[in-house]
Amino acid sequence: MAETPALIFDMDGTMINNMAYHEIAWHQLLQKMGKSLSRSALKPTLFGKNEEVIRRHFGDRFTMEEIAALALEKETIYRTIFQPHLQLIKGLREFLQLSSGEHVQMAIATASDLPNVNWVLDTTNARHYFKVIVTAEQTLRGKPDPEIFLKAAAGLNVKPENCIVFEDVPKGAEAAFRAGMKTVMITSSYAAEELWKLPNVIDVIDHFGERTPRDIIRKLYENGNR
Repeated sequence: MAETPALIFDMDGTMINNMAYHEIAWHQLLQKMGKSLSRSALKPTLFGKNEEVIRRHFGDRFTMEEIAALALEKETIYRTIFQPHLQLIKGLREFLQLSSGEHVQMAIATASDLPNVNWVLDTTNARHYFKVIVTAEQTLRGKPDPEIFLKAAAGLNVKPENCIVFEDVPKGAEAAFRAGMKTVMITSSYAAEELWKLPNVIDVIDHFGERTPRDIIRKLYENGNR
């Protein structure tokens, strides 16, 4: 009997439409630290874990303790400005309910830290849908390294080739590709025409109301999985 595919969700920009608020928070923090960048110049640098972003901009200027303090300050800014807007992306709750009803295993694999993940899942009452949650604290390397997706697949006890990743940014899709997984992209951060150019993409959606879990799994089979 063929292994039932599993679904792995990125969180920021995929489950919640929050990437602009992360950009604002980073922009404010970097300005405070004397580094002035436009939002358009900043956006391509915001991938991976917080400490990786800080090192990307400041090299070895700060100690690990200082980096941790800066990351905490950034997340405090982010939560303050995003709090009034925190909700699941359109159609996601119904999609999760359908997936759960059909006994499809689901995981979260996010570069966000555990406090942010807990805040989102508890505020939106979505925690119970996910068997496995992998956060920044559980990985050595951020996306586009495949580590986080491979950990999620291992936690679900599902082969990587039978996992479908939901992502919103090219670096996340690259991580899934390197993990041997297919990807469904959400257009919350990039235009559809850009996302279709990525090598492992089987679908691009504006929101989760456009597809059912069966639609997505069918696309995996159409792209070579049996």
